[in-house]
Amino acid sequence: MVAAFFLSQLVGVYLAGKWLLPTVKTMTVGDVFVFGGSNGTVVSVSIVISCLLILLLSALILRLKSADVFQYLAFKPFSLAVGMQMLGLLILFMVGSQVLTYALDKSPLVFVDPLYHSVSSVWLLVFAMVIVAPIYEELVFRGILWTAIAEQFSTPKHLKRRSLNRARGALAASMITSAIFAVMHLQYGIYEIGTIMVLALIFCYARFKSGSLVLPMLLHILNNGAAMWQYLSQVS
Repeated sequence: MVAAFFLSQLVGVYLAGKWLLPTVKTMTVGDVFVFGGSNGTVVSVSIVISCLLILLLSALILRLKSADVFQYLAFKPFSLAVGMQMLGLLILFMVGSQVLTYALDKSPLVFVDPLYHSVSSVWLLVFAMVIVAPIYEELVFRGILWTAIAEQFSTPKHLKRRSLNRARGALAASMITSAIFAVMHLQYGIYEIGTIMVLALIFCYARFKSGSLVLPMLLHILNNGAAMWQYLSQVS
């Protein structure tokens, strides 16, 4: 699934680049990735393509497993009280990370600059990075991967140990998927990757606490939206 995630991103950039880059006929495959990866319109469209590919692959995997999609991926309502608790935790994280970012004089969104200045519509970039990207990232990391890993580490042999094994499975799934999710963001530096690791653990905790994938999706969208709003307010 991790390999498929990376592959979907490459395919997305290539297809979007072949479609949108003006001089694509004279470009090599490497040129498409180089120029497409720094073009805001290409990257935005590639995110949408990658999302569609991941959705299709996820549906295929769950069909082969004969699993119920909504149950396996935990697409279900969550408690309002839990939602408010997780929102409070996310806000604390956002405030703390902002203070630390300013104290260390970091610019975590500098990679957005070339995308912002080359995109045909800022709203396309916002839609891709704030809405689409969190949905398919959560589908992969707190959805299929989290559930699959949690299952492997929580196979109770005794009824009395069911809650303990469930917690053990959730912990293993959270640590593994969060580490992969953090390392995946290679466009950032070490500080930013560490911050993303903590953020991913918050999403995992929301997934475990609520028993729903919907909550971490909403938190992820909120986090990306706040970051994008801050970036746009600075550049404008």
